[in-house]
Amino acid sequence: MEERQAIRVLLLLSYLVLVTRGIDVAIMQRETNREILAHRKVNKTIMMEGGDVYDCINVSVQPTLDHPLLKHHEIQMEPSLVPVEESIKSPSPNGVLLAQLPIVDCPTGMVPILRNNRMGHIASYITEQVINKDEQLEMAGIRYSDDLYRVRATINVYEPKVKKDSKDISQSAVLIDNGPKGQEEGVGACYSVAPSFTGDSFVRFHVVWHDGKLHKPCYDHVCPGFVQVSDRVGLGGRLLPVSVYNGPQYVIDIFIFKDPKTANWWLMYGEEKTPIGYWPSSLFSHIKDKGTFSYWGGFVQGPTASSDSPQMGSGHFASEGYGKAAFMRNIQIVDINNKLVTPNRHKDLLGTSDKTKYSIDGYVVDNHGIHMYYGGPGNLV
Repeated sequence: MEERQAIRVLLLLSYLVLVTRGIDVAIMQRETNREILAHRKVNKTIMMEGGDVYDCINVSVQPTLDHPLLKHHEIQMEPSLVPVEESIKSPSPNGVLLAQLPIVDCPTGMVPILRNNRMGHIASYITEQVINKDEQLEMAGIRYSDDLYRVRATINVYEPKVKKDSKDISQSAVLIDNGPKGQEEGVGACYSVAPSFTGDSFVRFHVVWHDGKLHKPCYDHVCPGFVQVSDRVGLGGRLLPVSVYNGPQYVIDIFIFKDPKTANWWLMYGEEKTPIGYWPSSLFSHIKDKGTFSYWGGFVQGPTASSDSPQMGSGHFASEGYGKAAFMRNIQIVDINNKLVTPNRHKDLLGTSDKTKYSIDGYVVDNHGIHMYYGGPGNLV
């Protein structure tokens, strides 16, 4: 049993290394967004509570359209077809409330671009992918292998503790990937705490992807690629409120799916499935057809992610259960027929890289999807 679990963890950890692309978490702070916005008309500038600054620019001149493959791209303002949920979402435990994605009041036809945060750091940091033998990685979650056209999940929002002088990050993510080794492509959404990158310890919402050519992950509007259509969601901004241990629990609903007509990969959120934006199919070679594997759960990464591990999720072990451990619920997929289905429990790998620091528990599969608890204190036991 122990040997089988070790193999499962090794496979899962190997997958996560591919997903995160072995990035060096040393970040070069550059004024990328300011340079990009210099030749664009800023319609409105908005200062958020906490110090984040967003510039509202016309959706048709957003930075992502500078991508060579998107020079003549016609923006798709809404999905051509949204998968219909045939099953009723499982009842939420008492006390579960919706967390709010960062909302910026840009005028209609505009999109908000994060300029900087309260510490004056440039929000559009660039992650350079290098071969770094000192890079460390820990995880607790599920890898699922199958033909994938949509994933949805309800994610419990916590603010894990990461040391301010650390270059480590702690993330909870929903990711979809495809492609052979060395050419992996993927799209996803996550929340993360990364003090050395953002200048604070707030939990922030991000979109993330890699196209197999850049050989590095891209976040939000740092690299051209994600076409935003929402005039209200501020990528890279704070998620509020956050869950409290043994207190109120807050969640976000995330939907990632392939438009059956355009083949663009859409990101939506909330019970109303509000579109945030999409990754154009023209950017990809492999995932433009379908995803072949997905990851649901948490991971920590950085120079001291193993030797001085930060918290993941709530900072408490999964065995503590509801109200104390972070969870993901209602994890569901859509098949090639655009039908919502419960993932096949025989096609997943679940586990943790170090059970003394992080765990996964409460794994249940029913008509509403997969449900689990995950996370842990790291070295802050």
